[in-house]
Amino acid sequence: MYQRKLDLHVHTDNSPDGNHTAMFICEKAEFDGMRAIAFTDHCEVDSYKEESYDKRVQQAYFEMTKAQLAFRGKVLVLRGIELGQPHYDAALADKILNTRKYDEVIGSVHNLRGREDFYFMESFDEASVHDLLTEYFDEILKMLDWGNFDILAHLTYPLRYFYAKSGISVDMRDYKTQVDEILRQTAQKGKALEINTAGLRQPIGKLSPEADVVCRFKELGGEYVTYGSDAHYAEDIGKGMDEAYDVMRQAGFKELTFFQQRIPLKMPIE
Repeated sequence: MYQRKLDLHVHTDNSPDGNHTAMFICEKAEFDGMRAIAFTDHCEVDSYKEESYDKRVQQAYFEMTKAQLAFRGKVLVLRGIELGQPHYDAALADKILNTRKYDEVIGSVHNLRGREDFYFMESFDEASVHDLLTEYFDEILKMLDWGNFDILAHLTYPLRYFYAKSGISVDMRDYKTQVDEILRQTAQKGKALEINTAGLRQPIGKLSPEADVVCRFKELGGEYVTYGSDAHYAEDIGKGMDEAYDVMRQAGFKELTFFQQRIPLKMPIE
């Protein structure tokens, strides 16, 4: 059991799929002995106005700030945001970030251009999975070219839904060239690789990414790793932390990273 408890990927009810307020989640975090928690509510850049993310982002920032003040000295509350598909409209993404002072920015790709989130897609077949995943990794590389984020989230995000909806498992070795390039650029650009544990609570039952990818990130010069539960319920904060820390250590990392004012800070894993 690890003592340095923090969770850098947590959603409140300001995310469309979130369920609890920032204050309630902080109460749970304090009760559980968490040292720090980062609120990272969704902002899907390619549907910013259509899905009212302009209003959601404003409210999320207000509530994070309120929680930060209320829990000062109890739980370190970090103000974050999860930008989905930021490179689809880079000017808008930069404007969103320049408007407020965030501690951390998570970069994610939840959907391919002109298509719905993998979460909402009904089913997949083997041929479509290969094409979709190849395109997905290409979009991750384009997001890295844009680069105005701190943490690369759930690198294998689509795999959750390939398995849950169609029972399709993916051999990541088939995408080694693309994934190595993603990991190499993530390392070179000084970004953190997230170990996301949401999959442990889903049918796929796996971390995102798994240990072999985290080890490869270290081999390619990766310096920063983070842990995130991707919790959408208060009861899920901190879930899978021990498994994520075990993988960090297995890969050779002695420290995990968190961000304040978008500056990476390291904390010993033990």
